Amino acid sequence: MDQQQARVLVLGGNGRLGRAVVMAFAQAGWRVRAQVRRQGQVSEVTWPNSVETCCCDVRNRDAVQRAADGVQVVVNALNPQYTEWRQHARMLGDTAIAAARDSGALLMFPGVVYNFGKYLPERLLPDTPQVGNTSKAQIRIEMEAAMRAAAADGMDSVVLRAGDYLGGSQRGAWFDLAIARDLHKGKMIYPGPLDRVHAWNYLPDFANVFVRVATQRASLHGFHCFHVPGYAITGAQLHQAMEQVVGQRLRVRNLPWWSLQVTAPVSAMSRAILAMRYLWSRPHELLDPALKDLIGTWQETPLMEALHTSLQELDLFPARQTLHHA
Repeated sequence: MDQQQARVLVLGGNGRLGRAVVMAFAQAGWRVRAQVRRQGQVSEVTWPNSVETCCCDVRNRDAVQRAADGVQVVVNALNPQYTEWRQHARMLGDTAIAAARDSGALLMFPGVVYNFGKYLPERLLPDTPQVGNTSKAQIRIEMEAAMRAAAADGMDSVVLRAGDYLGGSQRGAWFDLAIARDLHKGKMIYPGPLDRVHAWNYLPDFANVFVRVATQRASLHGFHCFHVPGYAITGAQLHQAMEQVVGQRLRVRNLPWWSLQVTAPVSAMSRAILAMRYLWSRPHELLDPALKDLIGTWQETPLMEALHTSLQELDLFPARQTLHHA
């Protein structure tokens, strides 16, 4: 099928990843149906003409199944609040599975590194054993297991696993809530030791991989999982790149984990963030030679360009700085 005739439903089209995926498919010539909860949610977004907004409550499985009618791909970009995974993540995953199965579409899902548990190894490959020794690891393992089980009923699905995100205009991730939040004070906040490798992915690049994998859907029968290598860099390398991008020296300060420990007894969000602290002390990177076998090589955005755009979109450049492209 010509990609201009192919249709994709993006569940969570107004989210950080969802918006990037909507734009990537639209730019590649697909007809895109972007699911949002309310029409007003996209009032500030200028979608291309090939994007149709679909307003429905993702808790209504029948409505989501109707939204998936006639599409060849369903992207589950839904992401509950960090503190509400236990209550909602599995339900939303099951809804996406039902919609893809009933429409005969390929289901695509953004995976995370949580699946490998709090003692995750440094090299993360698709066949690296998954360990459910944290709450979020258990939930994500269960969600992917449900996709595997649906493959027995004939549903095709793909997990594309990434690290932490750079890019996007919406705040709420490690990069903006911690690392870049005090650039205006001449400081970079880092959550872990500076010598540990950490996995990052630039959202537009990650979204483009969704499109390239989706074009190979005819060969993707059953369940598949691919890792999307992005930037595997240490905190020290990130610090050096950030200084070049903003054009000034930046002091490095540790994230004040103690303040989260103080508020943890009364704050579900503090407890959820503390539970992820291990990701900054365990070095890790995503690897997968099979992905290139499927979609070929792709041009990754240079790190400093990705950082520049991310800071610009989030309005996090130091106010006195003249913006420049490092």
